[in-house]
Amino acid sequence: MPARPRGLDRGNQIFRAKDLGYADRMRTDAVDEIAQQWAREKPDLALDSIGVIARILRIAKLIADERRAVLSQLNIDSATFDLIATLRRSGRPYRMSPTEIARDCLVSGGAISQRVTRAEADGLVRTTRTDSGKRTLWVELTDRGHRIVERDIEVLLGRERQLIAHLAGDDRDRLAELLRTLLAGLTPAEPETGTETQSETASGTRAGAAPAQA
Repeated sequence: MPARPRGLDRGNQIFRAKDLGYADRMRTDAVDEIAQQWAREKPDLALDSIGVIARILRIAKLIADERRAVLSQLNIDSATFDLIATLRRSGRPYRMSPTEIARDCLVSGGAISQRVTRAEADGLVRTTRTDSGKRTLWVELTDRGHRIVERDIEVLLGRERQLIAHLAGDDRDRLAELLRTLLAGLTPAEPETGTETQSETASGTRAGAAPAQA
């Protein structure tokens, strides 16, 4: 019988368990299969990140798809809902600058401008502009926008609770803490107040920002 490649023993102890004859005690999924395939094709490849990253990517897609479906049933798109939800949770007077919104939503200033334009046309927000009308100074939630957030946030969070209902309370708490630690390790440190560059202030972006839900 040919010798087992060393790489399988080094980086894939989970698969050794199957070889030892008690695979029925372990729950496997598509991500395990991906790791197995890479272990077979490239035995010396370190695979310890796959179990974490691949599952996060799959979970993120499933949740994002479900979120879009729920909001579609409520006749609002994800980008617009993120905008008005960000304004609502900021507290009274539910008014923020485009730079603040871009920072909280982790999207570019240009993307925020497009969202604001659509939301304003739908009567969900109002804007305060410079005298020339070329630059938006403030974005404020309207009464209509407020009513829609109040209605939709309960439906959305109710569905999200259903998505994690199979996890015990202690498991949810532990998972939230692990994800908090992972996110902290991936998030660039916030610059000190007043240290943003002029271009960052103008565009409403910060170095390292990536698209994310509000």
